Amino acid sequence: MARKGRATSETIAAANEKVEKEVARRKRTVRSFPAAPFEDSIDFVKSMFEFGSGEAVRRLSLFDHISKSPDSGASRMLVTNANKYGLIKGNYASETLELTQDGVRTVDPQIPARDQLRAKIKLSIEDIEIFAKLHERFVGRALPAKTALIDTAVELGESRDAAPEAVETFILNARYVGLLAMLSGAERLVSKDAAVDAVQQPAGQATLGALPSSVLLPTTPPAGAVITADHAKFEATCFYISPIGAADSEYRQHSDLFMGTLIEPAVASFGLSLVRADQIDKPGMITKQIMEFLVKARLVIVDMSYHNPNVFYELAIRHMMRLPIVQIVRKADTIPFDVNQMRTVIIDTSDIYSFAPRIGTYQTDISSHIRRALEAPEAVETPISTFFPTLRAALT
Repeated sequence: MARKGRATSETIAAANEKVEKEVARRKRTVRSFPAAPFEDSIDFVKSMFEFGSGEAVRRLSLFDHISKSPDSGASRMLVTNANKYGLIKGNYASETLELTQDGVRTVDPQIPARDQLRAKIKLSIEDIEIFAKLHERFVGRALPAKTALIDTAVELGESRDAAPEAVETFILNARYVGLLAMLSGAERLVSKDAAVDAVQQPAGQATLGALPSSVLLPTTPPAGAVITADHAKFEATCFYISPIGAADSEYRQHSDLFMGTLIEPAVASFGLSLVRADQIDKPGMITKQIMEFLVKARLVIVDMSYHNPNVFYELAIRHMMRLPIVQIVRKADTIPFDVNQMRTVIIDTSDIYSFAPRIGTYQTDISSHIRRALEAPEAVETPISTFFPTLRAALT
């Protein structure tokens, strides 16, 4: 019994030490780039342009219009990143916010599509020093492995702590503005002129298609938090919600493919163990154990492919808990209205030629949203937190 008590104490101490080191590391990390992909800021700026027709707007009125709390961590981050990208003037404490000239050019439908794209490339890549250097280094070549890009970012002056996030954001920005294109069976970084030339501009239209990114949400224990042995297990866990089905079913093959090819590699770099419902080996009622992971796991990744009702039931529970979650879905499936306002990683599985060359980019996309989910504990946003900001569920 004494030995068991010592082992439990050691487990708790190790978990606390891990949390303290992670919190300290995040405080030390200094970014030379915005803390979210450019697409997140563009969506915010579009809302701002539509609300004020391009004129300066009151910050409080704008956030009321988009049904967000003006003082939440997520809202402050939206304003901060839009400012860092050069899209707006003002900060999260300003009375008014105003679009910059370049900001207007990115979202004004009267601006020709190619001119819109030039403005987006300028703000998302060219004006961010580390992104401009990475693009210049690899333009015309196949996208290197993520680890190689990280090493290059460090060589170009980025800190070792910030380099992984810099690479993730660079890849997502490059893809969004068309600088990352599928050529000869591989994703390649192309020149600005090549990206602009590829834009098909319908008469009178200024639209640019782009693959959506995903959702921001978050949680991480505060510095000095004391963790029990049971909690330590969940703190180191990512629970994967997906359609599973019988061992030889299409659902299981799909879930196994996504889990092994996309989810596990993305989760591994954060030191989290990945658990799926069929892999829970603890004795007891499986439903109770699933509920425990839904309300206690540090992170949940949910695959909405095939519109499985169990998946959406479990998703709703996680939303009610207002805990970190990342949504993914096949491109072939529509996203139901109630959750389509949450950012979702859309994965093209129409054929092997569409899926295989983009595996690395999909991993990066998922990784980017995991990182943001775990770094902003005060900024959790779900339909619950958006429309009922004072409603909270708590374990007693």
